[in-house]
Amino acid sequence: MEKNLKSRIAIIGGGISGLATAKQLLPFEPVLFEATDSIGGVWKHCAYRSTRLQTPRPDYEFSDYPWKNRADPSFPTHTEIVDYLHDYATTFGLWPLIRFRSKVVEMRYLGDSEKAGFTPLWGEDGRPFADQPIWELGVVTGDSHVIEWYKFEFVVMCIGKYGDTPKLPVFPKGKGQDVFKGKVMHALDYCKLNEEEATKLMKGKKVVVVGYKKSAIDLATECAQVNKGPDGQPCTMLIRTLHWTVPSYSIWGLPFSLFYSTRLSQFLHPRPNQGWLRTALCQLSTPLRKGVSKFIESYLTWKLPLNKYGLKPDHPFEEDYASCQMAILPENFFSEADEGRIKFEKTEKWWFWEKGVVLEDRRKLEADIVFLATGFDGKKKLRLVLPQPFSGLIEDSSGVMPLYRRVNKEFIYIYIYVYLIIFLV
Repeated sequence: MEKNLKSRIAIIGGGISGLATAKQLLPFEPVLFEATDSIGGVWKHCAYRSTRLQTPRPDYEFSDYPWKNRADPSFPTHTEIVDYLHDYATTFGLWPLIRFRSKVVEMRYLGDSEKAGFTPLWGEDGRPFADQPIWELGVVTGDSHVIEWYKFEFVVMCIGKYGDTPKLPVFPKGKGQDVFKGKVMHALDYCKLNEEEATKLMKGKKVVVVGYKKSAIDLATECAQVNKGPDGQPCTMLIRTLHWTVPSYSIWGLPFSLFYSTRLSQFLHPRPNQGWLRTALCQLSTPLRKGVSKFIESYLTWKLPLNKYGLKPDHPFEEDYASCQMAILPENFFSEADEGRIKFEKTEKWWFWEKGVVLEDRRKLEADIVFLATGFDGKKKLRLVLPQPFSGLIEDSSGVMPLYRRVNKEFIYIYIYVYLIIFLV
């Protein structure tokens, strides 16, 4: 079924990026398709009850819409962020643009196939608008199974890489979850449970959490809190790769932003297409850059029982920070470990057996529930919607997703630094 809309622009996704895009394109009256019944993206649909922002409040806001309580030093909860986004949508009049429960299930390219691809700009012939519809979106609304088709000249995909499409481990035959008699659940499904359902699921159960990033850490903490008391069982975290964790944004009494988010600190790190002078300065500052990383590592090793539990990573702190692998710890994470309610097992490989999981050294751990906090497949999520040849351009020959306007992968190392710039100097 084909339908006509006046708008020349479609936006897919009602999370933070989708709302910001809608606000910027407001004069064009875009149509925003949101698959669920609410805005907020992962903050609404992929958050635990204990989920908080990992960035100080003033560093995570729209430049044209500051937090009303931005002086509050606490990390906002996921509900606070959703409320903030609701206020943002109301203030800028975005609600009339949003079509809820409208899931884009397919895209068709109607333009010249010989010109298809990523141009220096976004549109056909390097123009934002093609002056005629070149994209057709298949949309399923509500509980209907009927696909309605809409045509646009310009489409902005704001579907995010976290959520919807879980990344699941692959096992040899006879060692997968089909042999396990307990319950296996990805973190994506766990976050959809309400408090009563989650408590009933984990109370008195032997739980294994696979992973050691933010989702896994928060999930293990929630499991430990549920299992306080004489009938409680410890939660075991299976860790393949260690990452640096941070208890707060203060390092030896200094604000964390001082080390990576000031104009001065930016000169310590290389960036694409920089001149020979800046390149030379970056080379000369290598010892200082490594010294900053060591300085932070010394604090974390002193502050946290990393050596006690064998959780100190071998790689430098700045590697985790630059690649967004660092996690802010819940306040009671290690106190729960000290009480024996959270345990740690490091293993490169593991697989299922009927009563639990088997580690690489052949030790067996009994489990009633195995949670897979193994991340999400953002590339697969894009491929499911994008047509060819665009879906084939999502990653380069090395498997890396190219950034906007051919910014090379060197930029990934400094992306997080420039993302949260605080003008302290």
